[in-house]
Amino acid sequence: MEKTGGKGLSLARRLYATRTLGLAAGLLCVAAAMYPLDPAPWVWALMLFNGIFWPHVAYQWARRAEVPYHAEHRNLLVDAFLGGFWVAAMQFNPLPSAATIAMMAMNNVAIGGLRFLLVGTVAQVLGMGVGFLVFTPAFVPQTSPLQLYACLPLLTLYPLALGWICFRQATTLGRHKRELLALSRTDSLTGLLNHGAWKDQLEIEFQRCKRLPQGGAIALIDIDHFKTINDTYGHVAGDIVLRQLSKMLKQNLRAADVAGRYGGDEFCVILPDLALDRAATTMDALRDRFATLGYEQSPALKVSLSIGLSAFNPAHDDAMLWLNDADQALYEAKTTGRNRVICSGDGKPRHELLDSV
Repeated sequence: MEKTGGKGLSLARRLYATRTLGLAAGLLCVAAAMYPLDPAPWVWALMLFNGIFWPHVAYQWARRAEVPYHAEHRNLLVDAFLGGFWVAAMQFNPLPSAATIAMMAMNNVAIGGLRFLLVGTVAQVLGMGVGFLVFTPAFVPQTSPLQLYACLPLLTLYPLALGWICFRQATTLGRHKRELLALSRTDSLTGLLNHGAWKDQLEIEFQRCKRLPQGGAIALIDIDHFKTINDTYGHVAGDIVLRQLSKMLKQNLRAADVAGRYGGDEFCVILPDLALDRAATTMDALRDRFATLGYEQSPALKVSLSIGLSAFNPAHDDAMLWLNDADQALYEAKTTGRNRVICSGDGKPRHELLDSV
């Protein structure tokens, strides 16, 4: 009910502006067509009410209704009925009648598509029937120059206003769609790509590496003894550690690198066009910097990282094999002492590799 109410109030506000403009312009059109017919005073009063006061009555009716969305649809049917009524009252004068019917149809299509166009058309036909019974009109085939000019505001300003509102609505919906897409691909705690989004990027990078000779590397990063951190310092401290690592990844990686939270305390990084030794140097520097971080809430807390690295292997025919290489390297880093960087196939910590060079 709240969602329907919110949607209805938003619709009512948009239609309030277009209805006020459209009926004011329509009043000129209808008045010019009715003037030569010398209508009764009550007809002029009804015309003024419809053109000037009805938009405000309709808005208040919708705003105060239990379900504004449904009330606004009723208002639109009243608009259509009165539009048909004035077509008959104008004795079907071609230009004013066509302008009135076209603007009503445009409004109904913009609001509810084909279905509401059909419902609105039925309401217009009913209005014409009532108008025919009240006025028993004859057909007036000519449109005078005055009547033509009186119809121009309705034919120009109203479509412009309706088009502008539809454009703004489409722009807003497009922005919301992009925001929802970004949220669906982002880990809420760290702001990095989530598991699924990062694996999508890995597949893209894998296919790129198969086409181009530059190659690349991927890293899997595990926070050492993360469960102990949560048990000892609390989950709030654990969340701070996760955010600190994500912040460090954002600050220290290249713009082309793609970082994500793979799950729990495990992070992942794609390092395009980077040789394995340079990738290892980058990750080892990250490991060193992270180990020196202090935590104001828990001064005794010191956190280290285990990192597994894997270079792109042209022999692999699946991106998951590349990821598996990095996972095996991470497993070696964790089982051989932690707080180290292991490259796939080397089985040695990064600092030992440097010593052997």
